[in-house]
Amino acid sequence: MPNLEIVILIIAVALVFDFINGFHDAANSIATVVSTRVLSPRLAVIWAAFFNFIAVFVFGLHVAKTVGKGIVMPEIVDNAIIASALVGAVVWGIFTWWKGIPSSSSHALIGGLIGAALVKAGPASLLFSGINKTLLFIILSPLLGFILAVVITNLTFSALRNVHAEKANKFFRKAQLLSSAAYSLGHGGNDAQKTVGIIAALLFSAGYIKGEFYIPYWVILISYSTIAIGTLLGGFRIVKTMGSRLTKLKPVGGFVAETAGATTLFFASSLGIPVSTTHTITGSIVGVGSTRRFRAVRWPLASRIVWAWILTIPASALIAAATLCLIRIV
Repeated sequence: MPNLEIVILIIAVALVFDFINGFHDAANSIATVVSTRVLSPRLAVIWAAFFNFIAVFVFGLHVAKTVGKGIVMPEIVDNAIIASALVGAVVWGIFTWWKGIPSSSSHALIGGLIGAALVKAGPASLLFSGINKTLLFIILSPLLGFILAVVITNLTFSALRNVHAEKANKFFRKAQLLSSAAYSLGHGGNDAQKTVGIIAALLFSAGYIKGEFYIPYWVILISYSTIAIGTLLGGFRIVKTMGSRLTKLKPVGGFVAETAGATTLFFASSLGIPVSTTHTITGSIVGVGSTRRFRAVRWPLASRIVWAWILTIPASALIAAATLCLIRIV
């Protein structure tokens, strides 16, 4: 059984990743509600953090089980693989946060696991059923967000065609509180589970979970608490990109984007698929902007974001692979 101090240290690194996930992805939860001036940034992060945490009582653990035993073969997982995967995810998360690029913490963790597993045991150690689902939803989650946003926007404007704009804005400013709460709930329900899964995988590989794989409740509570704290402290560097630079939003647009994004996240979480909340809300925001006119979306910025999506898994995999090689040398 590995040294307890080492296991505790790796759990601490996992919680740092969880914190950065909340810190980095806070912008996804609050960008629309801040850009439409429904809430101040400080109130918005408190609102988002609260619903990030209570997601622990709403969702099952399907995503956590996918991360814990559905990406790489559980029998090859050890403390070095977990540590390397986390380093890959954390380094990429900090780099993209510093650059103000809304990348995916979720896919950075998946990439880290893949890179470390490849170094240790080669391609045979990868579980392509789980990996393929994750890769498929890199395309599907923003696409679903986009399509839902377009459909909901058109239905909403059709229903409100005889309603005065001022009255509609007043209603949707209030409705955005509910839609942003739903999105933050979906964010916590999907993203916190990645850390839950990685810590459970560590404990299982280290022999602290006996018999059949299961997830201790303390792991669930500490992971959800940490992502909520990260959200509370906020990722304001990315709020500007997501909330105003990609396209201009009004309260009705913010409501639609959050509703479309939340629906997509709820759907993916029910299937146990670790998706990117960043991809989802970006697709939803672009969907809202495109219903006004094609040029309402800043497509060069959108393409820069897409490139970050494409690079996330290979970049974090390379960092994790290099980290595992370094651990072996040391």
